[in-house]
Amino acid sequence: MMIRLDAIKVIADKAKKDGSLLISNIGIPSKELYCLCDTQRNFYMLGSMGLASSIGLGLSLAQPQRHVITMEGDGSMLMNLGSLATIASQHPENYLLIIIDNGTYGSTGDEPTATSLYTDLAAMAKGAGIKEVHVTDDPESLIRLLDEVKSGVIVVKVRPGNAQTPVIDMCPEAILARFMGEVLENTHIKNAQC
Repeated sequence: MMIRLDAIKVIADKAKKDGSLLISNIGIPSKELYCLCDTQRNFYMLGSMGLASSIGLGLSLAQPQRHVITMEGDGSMLMNLGSLATIASQHPENYLLIIIDNGTYGSTGDEPTATSLYTDLAAMAKGAGIKEVHVTDDPESLIRLLDEVKSGVIVVKVRPGNAQTPVIDMCPEAILARFMGEVLENTHIKNAQC
């Protein structure tokens, strides 16, 4: 079974290759993505635990010509399970939610989440009505799924643990401005300063 950093590397490489917009959930996963593959197409969610999936969904609906990938953690997904029902009801063909499930709240000390016991996020996604749901725990399978699956949910099971990465050296306003500059050409917030 891979670690989260390995999964993020595979996802980031695919997003970069395809020009997909990539939304990353709160905490250390955003730091890991920033360290591995920083681009203006990445949006690092530095606050609001559990809302990356909703942000990605909204973005995919507002920008139907762009492919959107969201990376959400199991702890974050458990905080916003209602987004699975909304994703199912909207079923955008340009939106892929990837839940990286390490069974812990990795950013706060690896306290166990419900997925470390009996909760099955893939079954919950299917129960919410999402038709395309896959589970993997190895990099080769993840690479194959990312080539084949453009919408729906992929649950990636990984071992607990965080990579030692530096903090993101951009303020939230700069992250937003840079990302929105990529999403909306010639937007007035493109040159916002901290």
